Amino acid sequence: MASPAQRYIGLMSGTSMDGIDAAILEITPHSYTLTHHYCHSIPANLRTQLLALCQPGENEIMRMGQADYQLGLEFAAAVRQLLNISDLRPEDIQAIGSHGQTIRHHPEGNTPFSLQIGNPNIISHHTGICTVADFRSRDIAAGGQGAPLAPAFHQAAFAHSNKNRIIINIGGMANITPLIKGLATQGFDTGPGNVLMDYWIGKQLGEPYDRNGDWASRGLVIPELLAQLLQDSYFALPAPKSTGREHFNSHWLEQRLIGYDEQPADVQATLLQLTASSLAQAILALDIAIDEIFIGGGGAHNQALLKALQTALPHCPVADTSALGIAPDWVEAAAFAWLAQQTLNGLNGNIPAATGASVPCILGAIHPA
Repeated sequence: MASPAQRYIGLMSGTSMDGIDAAILEITPHSYTLTHHYCHSIPANLRTQLLALCQPGENEIMRMGQADYQLGLEFAAAVRQLLNISDLRPEDIQAIGSHGQTIRHHPEGNTPFSLQIGNPNIISHHTGICTVADFRSRDIAAGGQGAPLAPAFHQAAFAHSNKNRIIINIGGMANITPLIKGLATQGFDTGPGNVLMDYWIGKQLGEPYDRNGDWASRGLVIPELLAQLLQDSYFALPAPKSTGREHFNSHWLEQRLIGYDEQPADVQATLLQLTASSLAQAILALDIAIDEIFIGGGGAHNQALLKALQTALPHCPVADTSALGIAPDWVEAAAFAWLAQQTLNGLNGNIPAATGASVPCILGAIHPA
């Protein structure tokens, strides 16, 4: 008799801070099925507070505590709405896996840490569902960077016994998971994904993002600027490595635009090419024949970006993760649903080759309903 499916909810709010992705993942011993999903908007004033917390500022602890509480309520609201959409009750869900909202990520040095907020006690209390959170801290305690954590789920859900695959996630930052026959799974952040493009179109046109890459498509790449951007030391670092807004941000870009008087659309085209080129360089540096590339994250909808990536990797077909059964917008939420299941079952959630941890670890803290 087949084992019944267990349902887990994954909550993800990424670098772009454009919303809370909530997804239900049904898990059996042999399958992972995304059944329902919902994107919950983050109130504009709270998003402003979260963005401000990504940089040093006055009265940070008070502001962080307030945002932590408010965001917890928003995560809980996202879960309640998802349950309503799916016609399920709290008792139908085994647990929630909440990534939280990263406001600082400093995994290097003598005092490494990665800080996510969105109070899981509030989530569990207001939903009546056990909530697992703080997934990154244990990996950091074991000497890792606490990121990326999605590769373990990519391996479980997307690996193929006879094909070499690359899973790419393009959110605010971009990262890759090579799933190579006969080799241990790894994964790392390649650099900026959408974060610089979103900043630039917001500054120039007041738009939150470049839909389909249409604005970038009207511009021309500035070769000298692209070469300068690619000289950043992060791109040459060996894996494992991870990054965030602490490194690639508006200040980083504006400093490198000094001396340029180019058309704004040309800058956008160059930023798009930066994402494509840094991804392609990281994949080519693996020096392994790749059969397939699949894209997840919001960047999968940027058709100009996918075209640029396909041009940079002409011998490898590029598609989005829908072809593997999970639409690109929901892969990361599904990953944290899966991580919650790993935690509750006492199973490891990290891959040391991806994070740099000394050992595989059970991740996360459990907050009972």
